[in-house]
Amino acid sequence: MQAHGIHVISDGRHTEEELVSICREIDPYVYYIHLREKRKTASEYISLINRLVQAGVSPKKLIINDRVDVAHMKECKGVQLAFHSPPVDLVKEKYPHLLIGKSVHSKEEAIEAERLGADYVIFGHIYKTASKDQLKPQGIQALHAITEALSIPVVAIGGISAERIKSVQSAGADGVAVMSGIMSAKSPVETAKDYFLVFNQ
Repeated sequence: MQAHGIHVISDGRHTEEELVSICREIDPYVYYIHLREKRKTASEYISLINRLVQAGVSPKKLIINDRVDVAHMKECKGVQLAFHSPPVDLVKEKYPHLLIGKSVHSKEEAIEAERLGADYVIFGHIYKTASKDQLKPQGIQALHAITEALSIPVVAIGGISAERIKSVQSAGADGVAVMSGIMSAKSPVETAKDYFLVFNQ
C-alpha cells in the first residue's frame, strides 16, 4: 500500500553533511524520507537530493515538502502539500506520477483532501509534542474518526514514540510520521530500528 509505513521528516536543523549521513544510516528501516528544509532554495534542494542519491538513498523513497517542481525534476516519489501549497487537484492534474500527500488538522480537511485527489493525508498532532506545546493534541479518538471516514491512507504525526505505534495502528493509521523522534535521537539508526521492529510486529 502506498504511503503506509514509517515516514521520517527532516527538521531543517542539520547541516547537509549530517542530514545525508543520517538518511543513509536509517534508509533500510524507514519507508519514506521527507525533505522539509524550509530555508533551502530549489538549487540547494537539488544539490541535497543529488548527494542523497550518491549516498545510496533512492529518489523513489524521497518526498519533498511543498516543492512540486523539485520533486518532479528529480523524479522523487512524491510531494507533501501544506495549507500554503498549490491545490491538491491542480498538482494531481499536472503531476499525476507523483505520490501526493496533504497535511491536515481536522476531519473536514481530510475529507476535502481525499475529494481533491490526495493519495494520503498526514494528520496530527496526535500526542503532545515539544514543537507544538501550546496546542492541544488531536488525540487517538480524532485519528480514529478520520481513518473511519477516509478510504486513502492516513499517516499519524506528533509525539509518536515507538511505544505508541500500536495505539495509532489500532486507531486505523496506515503509517506514522516522525521528525525529532528519529532525526534528533542520540542514535538515529538504532531508534529507526526500534520503530521499524514495532511497526512490523
